[in-house]
Amino acid sequence: MTDLTAKRSSSFDRAEKEKSMHDRFEQRIEDTLIQMVKGCEKRKYKVKVIERRVGKLLGKNSRGAGLFDVEVSQSPGGGAQITWTKKEKWRQWSQLSEGCYMLRSNIRDWSPEELWKAYIQLTEAENAFRIHKSDLSIRPVWHQKDERVQAHILICFLAYVLWKTLGRLCHKAGLGDEPRKVLWDLAQIKLSDVILPTRNGTEIRLRRVETPDAHQQILLQRLKLTLPRKFEKHNL
Repeated sequence: MTDLTAKRSSSFDRAEKEKSMHDRFEQRIEDTLIQMVKGCEKRKYKVKVIERRVGKLLGKNSRGAGLFDVEVSQSPGGGAQITWTKKEKWRQWSQLSEGCYMLRSNIRDWSPEELWKAYIQLTEAENAFRIHKSDLSIRPVWHQKDERVQAHILICFLAYVLWKTLGRLCHKAGLGDEPRKVLWDLAQIKLSDVILPTRNGTEIRLRRVETPDAHQQILLQRLKLTLPRKFEKHNL
């Protein structure tokens, strides 16, 4: 027996979105079933053929499939016939659960708060893998040696730590918990090379940082960052 522990976190927007989805799938299934009933009245289809069509219809519209109780049988005339009804108990449950998160666990001694915290940690771990592939552009690499596998894991770990550090800096600066939008805005600041020709034929190259716009300046001030105006060449 599994112990059902639930942590419900609902929002009006999410509930409205799920209700809209349920209504859309319900209407789609109902309209198709009506068409299939009319088709069976005009032609003698085999029962197995209609059963496959019904299964495919419900599979494509799984969000509303639970509402319908569909039965395919052989008609007195020898063809297939479809009868269906709607299960109002399923509708009541879907309306009650719209906009809610339901977590199921076999751990009996956890409080709902502890279960929710563990779930959030799991989502953060999954999000880390998505960040590796998207923002950090770190793709899976097949290695043949253990030391290379360990080195790749270390690089991924350090990259994720850096990402979370940037997130904490943004949070501390009042810019939210995700650095993605902040980094995108700051990435629009361009670095330009100014090339000046001289009379003796040589060129003078000066590297300059573009002046940030008002929004970018606010971000830099919040993060307590100062951009250099130019880059000096140092001889090593």
